[in-house]
Amino acid sequence: MNLYIRYFDDETLVYSVEEALHFLSSLDDVEVTEEMAMELEKFMQSSAMYPKHIKVRSRSFFIAIKTTARTMEEFKAKGASQGKEEKQAQKEALASYSKPQPGWYAAKITFKRVLLIPETQKAHYFDTPFVCKVWSNSAQECYNRVVGHLRSRQDIDPRSQYPSIKSPNFEFEYLGE
Repeated sequence: MNLYIRYFDDETLVYSVEEALHFLSSLDDVEVTEEMAMELEKFMQSSAMYPKHIKVRSRSFFIAIKTTARTMEEFKAKGASQGKEEKQAQKEALASYSKPQPGWYAAKITFKRVLLIPETQKAHYFDTPFVCKVWSNSAQECYNRVVGHLRSRQDIDPRSQYPSIKSPNFEFEYLGE
């Protein structure tokens, strides 16, 4: 797997994390830190294929994208065609959420729960996982029931925030009837 790195108008295609760090350190505005190097290394080792934004300093990021392209021209040509393929895949995924499939679903949602800190009397958001089994007619209905249940609970602040059904913070598995 190769890496496409872009920082404002500077961009390159590299074949390793070391090459990426060398490119970034050659830029005037970028000071490569150990955290930055670890985050880039972790990204390369993960299975994630989405673009990664890594902070250079406050309000300044560089973008890293995994690719199988061998040259910059190949990467740019692939990008145009992949955009169309991704949009089609998203449409199919959205359609599958509402596809009727009655039965039990195992659902896991990680939402931002508001909790009041007694010492400061301020509200803070905490990532809170919630796991359950739900009988529903589709994945969309499963999501709606889980979020509806959480919103109706007395012990959960109404200011809590919930991810969308497309978010990696919502997972479901069809268990059957």
